[in-house]
Amino acid sequence: MTTTAQRRDAILQYIQTNQKGDVNYFSQLYDVSEVTIRSDLNFLEKKGCVTRCYGGALINNQFAFERPLNDKKQIHSSIKAKLGQYAASLIQDGDRIILDSGSTTEQIAHHLHEKRDLTVMTNGINIAYHLANQDEVEVMVTGGMMRKNSYSLHGSGGEELLSGFRFNTLFLGVDGFDKQTGVTTPHQGEADINRKMVEAAQTVIAITDSSKFNRQSFCLIARPEQLDMLITDGGIPQDYLDHLTALGVDVRIVDVS
Repeated sequence: MTTTAQRRDAILQYIQTNQKGDVNYFSQLYDVSEVTIRSDLNFLEKKGCVTRCYGGALINNQFAFERPLNDKKQIHSSIKAKLGQYAASLIQDGDRIILDSGSTTEQIAHHLHEKRDLTVMTNGINIAYHLANQDEVEVMVTGGMMRKNSYSLHGSGGEELLSGFRFNTLFLGVDGFDKQTGVTTPHQGEADINRKMVEAAQTVIAITDSSKFNRQSFCLIARPEQLDMLITDGGIPQDYLDHLTALGVDVRIVDVS
């Protein structure tokens, strides 16, 4: 029998795929009352995932949904490559850096082959694998449980490991970026380890393509004022640029044409 959590996850996946869903359809599909389905949709609306409408719900396109890493790599791939290349140019020989998991931060790893005496800590299995054969890079992995969707690690062991080190720079991936709330992610475990990364770094740099702005998710990683720098493309909304600049965030706009 499907649990409430499983049913709600399945309903959300259906609405993500079809942009909307009907109470009557879900009631018949899961053999539960329409009252139960309305409760499910109200729950999802409170989380920000959907918007309730007559007879059902619509997808909330401003919510930062999680996608599998292999899917993320295909989205705005050329922009991510140029953002990663620019971010890598800021890294100096001898630096101690953290690369958060993600498709954009993975692009940074692809441009470190000319660097010398680097130490890179990451919670991304894909990133660690890519750097494993680079002689001038010492790779540290946070450890913990692996999320198969994202190849990322999370858990208390990784959080404790991070607390014992200080790094020059953190390059933080983004699922959602709201100018008031800050950087968010759908997964609590990733948010927990990301916050430890923020604490462990002297300089915090968020890196994202502009499609992530005006999106929020469940779990807060960092407020805007906690960022030292933001690397993005020219699609950043002007109100975001003005707001972040006023907060003292160094916004670097990369030419991705």
